[in-house]
Amino acid sequence: MNPFNQLLRARGSKAPIGTWVLSASPMVAEAVGLAGFDWGVLDMEHTPVDLMDLVHLLQAVGNTKMVPLVRVPWNDTVTVKRVLDAGAQTLMFPFIQNASEAQQAVAATRYPPEGVRGMVDMSRASRFGTVVDHLRTANKSIGVVVQLETPQAIARLEEIASVPGVDALFVGPADLSGAMGHVGNLTHPAVMTLMTDAARRARALGKPIGTVGGTPEAVTRYRAAGYDYVAIASDLGLLMRGAQAAVQALSHAPEKTQVHSLTEGTRTDAAY
Repeated sequence: MNPFNQLLRARGSKAPIGTWVLSASPMVAEAVGLAGFDWGVLDMEHTPVDLMDLVHLLQAVGNTKMVPLVRVPWNDTVTVKRVLDAGAQTLMFPFIQNASEAQQAVAATRYPPEGVRGMVDMSRASRFGTVVDHLRTANKSIGVVVQLETPQAIARLEEIASVPGVDALFVGPADLSGAMGHVGNLTHPAVMTLMTDAARRARALGKPIGTVGGTPEAVTRYRAAGYDYVAIASDLGLLMRGAQAAVQALSHAPEKTQVHSLTEGTRTDAAY
């Protein structure tokens, strides 16, 4: 069974927590995976990640408990084939607008007769030919997540969700807010109303739906609205937030303070 689908089924009452990996760095991806996230998106849409970079990212994350989702740059059959051969098992497709596009996405991830994925038995996906009967069994291990990023896509939520092979939905607040005329205002009341409605309708269908928020407060609102799996920020976002907070704290600190011995008082050392 697909690892991400297993994670969603085992979630119970708690929404699995994820993040985005935008740095294109295997070392950062591995560190993020060890930080405790349940899942993470290895992004190829808005990063310079190429196929060999992706292999390195998958190898790094494979050393952690974090389940990787690979967001492909577009709903392109050739790209999907190569990403799957690189070893990705769960793919996220951006900007799916209707059932036909969802069907195209699913077909690209399946070997015939269920789909149009080109066949090769010697790849990282088959563990270099060591997976028994890979070509006949691989379809069962693939997961497909489709992104709904416009009001028009959310209006077609039911038809998109009903496409066989679509395992989960994902609402992108940034693109949705932009498409609604509220650029940069991801929690505008109109955006939140539409997102809440999407979560309600997905729940009525029994289809998992997720989203991403920039802060714990935003993620808490999405959880309360009924989202089944949620991501917070990204590796670069969390890094920049922490770096800027540290610089700001030191910039406003008094330049001269009473000198204390480093061996007295409360212990302050910690891992860098």
